[in-house]
Amino acid sequence: MRFYSVSSYWVVLLLVLVVKAGPIEARVAIASAHPLATQAGFEMIEQGGNVFDAAVAVSAALAVVEPAGSGLGGGGFWLLHDAEKNNSIMLDGREKAPLAARTDMFLDEQGNFNPQASKNGALAAGIPGLAAALVHLSERYGRLSLEVCLQPAIRYARQGFEIGPRHQKLLRFRLRALQKNPTAARVLLDHGKIPAVGYVLHQPELARTLELLAQKGRAGFYQGEVAAKLLASVKRGGGIWTQQDLDQYQVVERAPIQGEYRGIKITSAALPSSGGIVLTESLNILSAFPLAQFDAVTRIHVVAEAMRRAYHDRALYLGDSDFVDAPVARLLNPDYAAGRRQNIRLDRALPSAYLSETGFEADAGKHTTHFSIIDDKGNRVAATLSVNFPFGAAFMAEGTGVLLNDEMDDFVARPGTQNGYGLIGGAANAIAPGKRMLSSMTPTFLQDESRVAVLGTPGGSRIISMVLLATLDFAAGYGPDSWVNVPRFHHQYIPDQIQYEKGGLTDDEIVGLKALGHRLKEKGYRYGNMQAVQWNLKTGRLTAASDPRGEGLARVR
Repeated sequence: MRFYSVSSYWVVLLLVLVVKAGPIEARVAIASAHPLATQAGFEMIEQGGNVFDAAVAVSAALAVVEPAGSGLGGGGFWLLHDAEKNNSIMLDGREKAPLAARTDMFLDEQGNFNPQASKNGALAAGIPGLAAALVHLSERYGRLSLEVCLQPAIRYARQGFEIGPRHQKLLRFRLRALQKNPTAARVLLDHGKIPAVGYVLHQPELARTLELLAQKGRAGFYQGEVAAKLLASVKRGGGIWTQQDLDQYQVVERAPIQGEYRGIKITSAALPSSGGIVLTESLNILSAFPLAQFDAVTRIHVVAEAMRRAYHDRALYLGDSDFVDAPVARLLNPDYAAGRRQNIRLDRALPSAYLSETGFEADAGKHTTHFSIIDDKGNRVAATLSVNFPFGAAFMAEGTGVLLNDEMDDFVARPGTQNGYGLIGGAANAIAPGKRMLSSMTPTFLQDESRVAVLGTPGGSRIISMVLLATLDFAAGYGPDSWVNVPRFHHQYIPDQIQYEKGGLTDDEIVGLKALGHRLKEKGYRYGNMQAVQWNLKTGRLTAASDPRGEGLARVR
């Protein structure tokens, strides 16, 4: 039994859940990256809310209790399915470039990319979309008021919560950047140092911001006192936000990406997320290979080669579809995938340099959250939220408790230049005023004849490959507990290597893959934090699982 550093109440709750585990009838399943966020969702269900109310509460709670992964200063994508209408939609709450943004804003006088400017400080922040998305989701799809749905988050911010080892680890990763911002350091650190596990983090200014959002809706964040404080802090920090940026921000409803793999219907994120396209293209490429008949080395090799080709197309073609004419239909066409798989050899890896004549060269040279919800009618939400790097830009707007994102780093500052996750791209994802930066977030629904799955994960550029591996595990007949435990490996075209988590490949697999010509790189840690739920269409049973790499809670009630 694993224990996490939350309050003693939650330790007791976890013990109760273990005692009660078994084939019980259930109405709703929720899996999120933090126990308090999962509980916030169930509070809404207990008050007569639906899964969309629960999604508002979970999203807001994660903004408080998991500030390394998401927050009011960030954005995300919410994949929704209304069972009564049999309709799926994606809410695009992705951040946008400020109207004063320029293509060369992160280049010095010699045209060299300055990666620190796109990752730390106010200039790195796009216009946040999370607050607008919470209002939109609540007003269009919920039963309860926004004010009711935000109460758990407000309570957690005001009363505080105990931080755990994961929170502490991510603070350590961003410590120097956080120390440079007095407001962030005052709120998140303990006298300038990393707090101990069990330290109670109080965020009264964030509670006040959430209260204004609850009372006034969109105007409580994008106008009035919160907006004024945001703009003043950004200006002092060298950023370029204006009131016009805040006024013009809009959530967009988009048709999700739809695909099929061996009888499994795939519904996933659309542009400006590359997730659904790269996932579906990868599966289309793999559809002709008898993966179950391959030995482990050949299977990993073929999956990595499919990833390589799909990520290559991501770099070449994808960006905000409101700004660029991305060839989505072609990339999703099975005939296109057939062409892409023609040069996959079972006995040899093809170097990434052979895939393209565009001249991409990588310069030498992470954080997000996810939750999944489903009820026994089939209503469901898969939501992946982000501030990009852990704790975003490490810049908190004074008087608001809002940590700003550093999503501007997800743009291509210069063609061929790697961002903070090693991804490259071209003109399709160049910075432009009001443009949404390309994302890898991949909230996904899977459905076959007997099951519906809702899943997703944080992990930067590795999000898509993690969801791909979980989808293949679903196709093999396994359930949520297995999907979240699958050993993880990844190929993203550039750098030309298979990255794998600590323990993700066996010694024999490493030897075999090297013999095929693959370069390998162990990350040295286990990555990802998948949250997954499943509805069995034949029995009606709901199941849920939270990634053991994190400290989340999956619960069925």
